[in-house]
Amino acid sequence: MNQRARLIAFYLPQFHPTPENDAWWGKGFTEWTNVAKAKPLFPGHYQPHLPADLGFYDLRLPEARHAQAELAKEYGIGGFCYYHYWFGGRRILERPVNDILSSGEPDFPFCLCWANHSWNTAWQGTDTMLVEQTYPGWDDHAAHFDWLLKAFSDPRYITVDGKPVFVIYKPDDIPDVLRVTDYWRERALRAGLPGLHLIGVSHRDEAWDPRARGMDASTMQALPARNGRIPRRYLWTKLKFLLEGNKHPLSIWDYQEILPILLRSNRVEWPDYPLVLPSWDNTPRSGVRGLVFHDSTPELFRGHLREAISRVADYPSDERIVFLKAWNEWAEGNYVEPDQRWGRGYLEVIRDELKK
Repeated sequence: MNQRARLIAFYLPQFHPTPENDAWWGKGFTEWTNVAKAKPLFPGHYQPHLPADLGFYDLRLPEARHAQAELAKEYGIGGFCYYHYWFGGRRILERPVNDILSSGEPDFPFCLCWANHSWNTAWQGTDTMLVEQTYPGWDDHAAHFDWLLKAFSDPRYITVDGKPVFVIYKPDDIPDVLRVTDYWRERALRAGLPGLHLIGVSHRDEAWDPRARGMDASTMQALPARNGRIPRRYLWTKLKFLLEGNKHPLSIWDYQEILPILLRSNRVEWPDYPLVLPSWDNTPRSGVRGLVFHDSTPELFRGHLREAISRVADYPSDERIVFLKAWNEWAEGNYVEPDQRWGRGYLEVIRDELKK
């Protein structure tokens, strides 16, 4: 298929039981636990979001991973960017990627995003540290690269100019990040790779320059602050939350209203890959402390995606990348897998816009 861009979808590997989640949240907990029990919090609030074609899948099953890849391939998605968790040598939610690497299946492009942030219970309104993101030193950076090299060497791994793509969620949190990226690039060359293509995520900071952090490119996640902002027609809902003692009540944006600020407003001197959001609603995790993009539709998303694709039209063919957040972040309401409301509507928009 001749496509206008490579759409790479972030992919959450949380849909299978793990010892950590069993200990923290109860036996058998997965992302589906919160998704299925979600309830609407204001008039017209779309909850719960329930899956359609793929069902409540378990990512330990190769059949589930194969079905996802076949569906993504059918609608033109260029690959998955699996979230990768490395906590000073400890990996979490590692089973799906381990199996994908060891089995060679599914035959679908992928890359990794190091989600280098601590895990805590802030999304529930408490502040218990579950796993702290630490950076023990150079031995850990070496061990981390040793593991990454197995993925980078996979023939399915996504590259730019032959260089493996690696996304880092919070580059500024890494002590001495310039030395770390220099070291990893040197290790890549010694391993016979042509280098690395490192992409840093900026968080609503349009002046954030990836080059100062040893990165080649950026992608901007433009989520607004969770500050209790709410459309006037829902003021009674906000009052109700406040009367119930919720100090940080729900933040609601109409999707159509927020679209103009989801992509950066400035032109930059470095490669920047737009990041598109089909929706957002993390109330299954955060309840009344959540953030909601209300009334997202496939047709509204079409304009957002079209604009993002147009921004990379003049890039070299290998760099015409648009990130999609996300393929399957169901408990944060940003996914394009078929659901019981829209079916394959978002996927059909993706296919149409990529083929134009």
